[in-house]
Amino acid sequence: QMPGTARHDREMAIQAKRNLSKTTDPVERLRLQCLARGSAGIKGLSRVFRIMDDDNSRTLDFKEFVKGLNDYAVMIDKEEAQEIFRIFDKDGSGTIDFDEFLVTLRPPMSNARKEIIMQAFRKLDKTGDGVITIEDLRGVYNAKHHPKYQNGDWTEDQVFRAFLDNFDSPYDKDGKVTTEEFMNYYAGVSASIDTDVYFIVMMKNAWKL
Repeated sequence: QMPGTARHDREMAIQAKRNLSKTTDPVERLRLQCLARGSAGIKGLSRVFRIMDDDNSRTLDFKEFVKGLNDYAVMIDKEEAQEIFRIFDKDGSGTIDFDEFLVTLRPPMSNARKEIIMQAFRKLDKTGDGVITIEDLRGVYNAKHHPKYQNGDWTEDQVFRAFLDNFDSPYDKDGKVTTEEFMNYYAGVSASIDTDVYFIVMMKNAWKL
């Protein structure tokens, strides 16, 4: 685990559950229900939608949308689902584009936060190909300090893999972390941190930027 992220993750989930009772905005309610599952919660929902997108159209109609929410055990009534769907179906075509859906669902972040997240990503992405892999981590992340490595439970590669799994989609761990996944993860963390200054300090310390 990265310094602080587990704690922030828990705080964020607790905060999301608390805010759920206060908000009436349907999109915000859906966002909070996802975040109540931790920083990877929104990514988890995107994974459910991807599985349902049989024809790889990267769009969902209303029936698929509701089924996806139910599969992910989101508590929502039909009226609220319809309202959310209408908000995302900007052109009234009866389908929503789920990349657009995820970007809208992701907690909004200032440019300053996005920039520091990208700095961390670039530092980790040694090969510069836009994906972080075990190979990239060998040069930047020292596995030898990890307790499970020290007591012989895990190899270096297992430590790296566990590290990548933090950022990876919960049901689709492929040992590769894309910019999008990294951003989604930190959008979750960011939601629990009030000021840009504190978020930036946390990122700088965590990644030695």
